[in-house]
Amino acid sequence: MSTVKSSKSSNPGQSTMPTMPSLARALPKVEDEIRALATSSSLPVVNTFSGRITAAGGKRLRSVLVLSGSLAVSGTISAKAVTAAACVELLHAGSLVHDDLMDNAEERRGVRTVNADWGPGPAVLVGAVPVNTSMLARANQAALEHISPFAASRLARTVTDLVEGQVLEVMDLYDVRRTPDNALRSVELKTGALFEVGCVLAAHCADADEPTTTAMARFGALFGLMFQILDDLLDLASTAQRLGKPVGNDIRQGVYTFPLLRVLTENQRTLLAERGRELSDAEVTGLLAELRQTSMVADTLAHCTSLASQAVRALPDLPEPEALGILRELPGAYLDWAASQIA
Repeated sequence: MSTVKSSKSSNPGQSTMPTMPSLARALPKVEDEIRALATSSSLPVVNTFSGRITAAGGKRLRSVLVLSGSLAVSGTISAKAVTAAACVELLHAGSLVHDDLMDNAEERRGVRTVNADWGPGPAVLVGAVPVNTSMLARANQAALEHISPFAASRLARTVTDLVEGQVLEVMDLYDVRRTPDNALRSVELKTGALFEVGCVLAAHCADADEPTTTAMARFGALFGLMFQILDDLLDLASTAQRLGKPVGNDIRQGVYTFPLLRVLTENQRTLLAERGRELSDAEVTGLLAELRQTSMVADTLAHCTSLASQAVRALPDLPEPEALGILRELPGAYLDWAASQIA
């Protein structure tokens, strides 16, 4: 059976890409639909930036979840499933614009961000989570018109989750008293919700029953939680050379993540409390070096291994074994890739 390939590629999208012919045929259709939705504004300037953001690509892991999930349930990938995959990716792209705005990032996936070229105001209007415009609105509209009112409702609920997750994160910025549980709650809402809705829509587009849909939702939520924890770990324990982007950004921006909060010493907490907003590059580098000497990496990987196992156990038995195999292997494949990027 050809399912998921795991490698040490610097691009996790390549290391977790399924090779089933039906999925390989469907993924370009998703790209076409993403492009069409992202550039459907009557304002050319909005199309320029939305199209540039979505054309930058990425892992497209959420598309794979929707397509393989729907295939595993029904044995086919319907036009509705393709639209659902595009809608979830559009929500993800819109949330990234908002993240770039919050982080004052100048580049995303090798492409200059909207706020870098336009400034913060237009970035909010093109795709930021707090406003129901552009990419987010297009995704909801497409779901309502081409899938179902239920699909549109679930996507809208996910936007609410994204907003609430971001609010929780902002409220805790530079707060050394932030707890690991608070960090996890933000992750569940910001990342877990997107993975979860992808799996829910996969089941919905395949006319799955309620127990199957519930089980798929659980799988997506756990996978999304593991995915983001690993991403947070890499920001602390990988290198700019391996990831192709700077590391230590979360610390610089005052986002104290789950892997960090579990191992901080009193001295490190004091440093962040006193210097958090003014940390020099040398202080960040020194803190990262100290963290890498702790149990942070081993403990976080163990925690994520448990989440991956829970996610796989949550999956129900589904009619299409090859597509089910992809779903079962994706969490472990991503975990392997992330572990390979640790310095």
